[in-house]
Amino acid sequence: MIKQIVNLVFGALLCGMAGVGWAQQIKNELLVYCGITMVRPITELARSFEQRENVKITIAQGGSEDLFQSAKKSGLGDLYLPGEPSYREKHFSAGLFDEHVIVGYNQLAFMVQKGNPKKVRNEPRELLRKDLLVAIGNAESGSVGQQGKELLDKVGIYPAVVSKAVALVPDSRALTTLMKRGEADLALNWRATAFFADSVPLVDAIDLDPKLATPQALLLIRLKLSKMPALARRFMDYVASSEGQAVFRKHGFLDNKMNGTR
Repeated sequence: MIKQIVNLVFGALLCGMAGVGWAQQIKNELLVYCGITMVRPITELARSFEQRENVKITIAQGGSEDLFQSAKKSGLGDLYLPGEPSYREKHFSAGLFDEHVIVGYNQLAFMVQKGNPKKVRNEPRELLRKDLLVAIGNAESGSVGQQGKELLDKVGIYPAVVSKAVALVPDSRALTTLMKRGEADLALNWRATAFFADSVPLVDAIDLDPKLATPQALLLIRLKLSKMPALARRFMDYVASSEGQAVFRKHGFLDNKMNGTR
């Protein structure tokens, strides 16, 4: 009988410890909504941060608008990193956003086939050339499309480019995929995507006039939904640190001090 009681108590203790461990695992978990273009540096930094903090970081990736709507609908999440800052302004009144840090800069550029065989110039009206297959982003789903629309509206050619484009895609990854498959000659894309390791052998970036393609701050925003705000803040600080910014530069971004690969 005594042995049975000891076994029951020991079993109960093990269950209690397992329950504590499970709760701790759930407690130390962050959900980051990350725009497609920034997935590579954020993933690299998340894996490193996980080792340091004994935490699990889940990354939800997609178009910036789609990601915000997912966070709003689900009521879940800790951090949001859209591809450009207008998403913070656009959705601030929804009441989901807490503090933020700048973790780098995005900038639009032309993406062309390796070696620029079509001799594309750094002029937005090249998108209207009849001999080029052109792809742009969808302004309704992601940051590259929204920022592309703003740029092309400045020179008054957005409707004409939309009419001519062979593809209107949701995000920068889809644009890069079209280019790498040879299904487009020219894309208006985030510059950093041309410097990803698997892009370099196949495509080149052509820089546009920075007065038109102005650098766009990447804001890592803490959500008021977060159940772990202090932990989320530590991850924000890590991404914005010199170590984190070195990773962003490695992946082709301008860092938060505006030092890039230009």
